[in-house]
Amino acid sequence: MDDILAYIDGQFEGTVARLQAFCRQPSIAAQGVGMGEMAELVHGTLEGAGARAKLVPTAGYPVVVGRFEGTGPKTLMFYNHYDVQPPEPLELWDSPPFAPEVRDGHLYARGVADNKGNLVARLAAVEAWLAIRGELPVNVLFVVEGEEEIGSPNLGRFAEDHTDKLRADGCVWESGYKDTKGRLEILLGVKGILAVDLKVRSAGRDLHSANAAIVESAAWRLCWALNSLKGPDERVRIPGFYDDVRQPDGRDRAMLAAWDYDETGQLAEFGVDRFVLGLAGEALKERLLFQPTCNICGVHAGYGGPGIKTVLPAGAMAKLDFRLVPDQDPYDVLRKLREHLDAGGFADIEIEVESPEFPARTDPDDPLVAAVVASARQVYGAQPVVLPLMAATGPMYELCQCWGLPAVGAGIGWSGSRVHSPNENVRLQDFRQGIQHMALLIEAFST
Repeated sequence: MDDILAYIDGQFEGTVARLQAFCRQPSIAAQGVGMGEMAELVHGTLEGAGARAKLVPTAGYPVVVGRFEGTGPKTLMFYNHYDVQPPEPLELWDSPPFAPEVRDGHLYARGVADNKGNLVARLAAVEAWLAIRGELPVNVLFVVEGEEEIGSPNLGRFAEDHTDKLRADGCVWESGYKDTKGRLEILLGVKGILAVDLKVRSAGRDLHSANAAIVESAAWRLCWALNSLKGPDERVRIPGFYDDVRQPDGRDRAMLAAWDYDETGQLAEFGVDRFVLGLAGEALKERLLFQPTCNICGVHAGYGGPGIKTVLPAGAMAKLDFRLVPDQDPYDVLRKLREHLDAGGFADIEIEVESPEFPARTDPDDPLVAAVVASARQVYGAQPVVLPLMAATGPMYELCQCWGLPAVGAGIGWSGSRVHSPNENVRLQDFRQGIQHMALLIEAFST
């Protein structure tokens, strides 16, 4: 493999330039900005590299599918997404989010870590194989969607409609990072999610706040409803919420015990001085990966500008997300949320749902896991950290486990990549190693 790795090094400057070109193109699914242009860029790049590529329409943004034929019987899928998070607040960026800039060995741009860097790294690994060996030892299938950052509302239907195009033996998922001590984390699953908007109205229009003596406030009503969902003990108060939570088994606990979670470094990265409930050690790690959450993402009501405006809000809204663990069902949790609000006297509060996703797991003994770990050990010179799942979410179940396909996350990010935040970045050395890792994985998976 030395010849392929040498080719990767020789082409690295051009690969960085390609990543910059990808990041220069805005592709904000939530705002509908640049999506068609980005889909065409991904399609054209795959086609130019020798793939049989197609833009597959959905009810939303298209999925780009590209297939490279190999000499062996196995097929390795790479799942990625070409959409990115909105870049706001723009004033907190040190350089414009869609003007990728290299500073001090880092490349800064919106989407560079989540997820365009991983997409470009995987394509560069395939191109290195083709340039040096003239062929691949496995078939390689790229599935690149444009709606991951808005909950992948159409990916499940896409998978149902195109099972013939998606046959594979294993999938490398879009995500993956180094931890605060520089150790690569390999992720064997994801949490599920139920994201909702809670909306309430109490009057036909905003009123003078003097009327608060006789007219109910939508803001207070929302606060009372939110207060019913979770207590200071961090327990979710929705009846039955924890009924289906699967407890970690012996292998899970072994992986948790082997995980040297850098509590001090993570506290510093988060900018906090303690974890919830003062947790530490095994209890902290288990809570992070194996406990569901109820989180308020944002609350909006009345006036929030400078100065004073004495207003009684007629409407209020809160965005919530519930991160779910195996074996929770997001649709069951939605039903329980509705029943809880109704029973508490909040039947008037409207629930709007955003693309629920199921949790997903891959068996630690699957051959794909062994191939990803072994190839990582070669590149990074150390045993990677293998985690049973990550605390975040993606449509892994809908694309993979639903159809019996194992999926493993390993990528080019690091603990300071600031995904979803201003100054998103990757370190160029991590990007180089990520390409090398994928090149070695192609060989390892073929055997």
